Amino acid sequence: MKRQHAAVIGWALTVGLAVSIPAMAQDEEQYAALSFIVLRDYNGKPVKNASVIMHPVNKKGKQERSGFQLKTNSEGKTNFDGVPYGMLRVQVLVPGFQTFGEDYEINKPQMEITVKLKRPQDQYSIYEDHPEAKRDEQKAPEQKTEEKTSEQKPQ
Repeated sequence: MKRQHAAVIGWALTVGLAVSIPAMAQDEEQYAALSFIVLRDYNGKPVKNASVIMHPVNKKGKQERSGFQLKTNSEGKTNFDGVPYGMLRVQVLVPGFQTFGEDYEINKPQMEITVKLKRPQDQYSIYEDHPEAKRDEQKAPEQKTEEKTSEQKPQ
């Protein structure tokens, strides 16, 4: 009887420790409050209704499947409390602007991230005339004649 009683107490202690250790580890995880400000790069004015997307990044640098999306207000601001410490990938999407993306190390209780969005740049097409290409083509024959004259000079 005493053996059964001791076994039950031992089993209860084991289960109690198994439950309490993860709970203690969970309490030790730290969280941050993030605030974002999204501005136009060329004039510093706020961008309203910008989509700010946050994805946790694992230790191998891979983006996790979970994520969270925020929208900026008329002042270009948004915030989120409860972001766990560690790497966080932030993407900002707004029609008419270049997509922004960067990884941040979240390691402080409060962090402010300012994003400056740029206008989209023109795309390069091989079917259009490019002034730079014409200049390069004009320089090329001149360089060839200089090479020929240097080869012909006796030393």
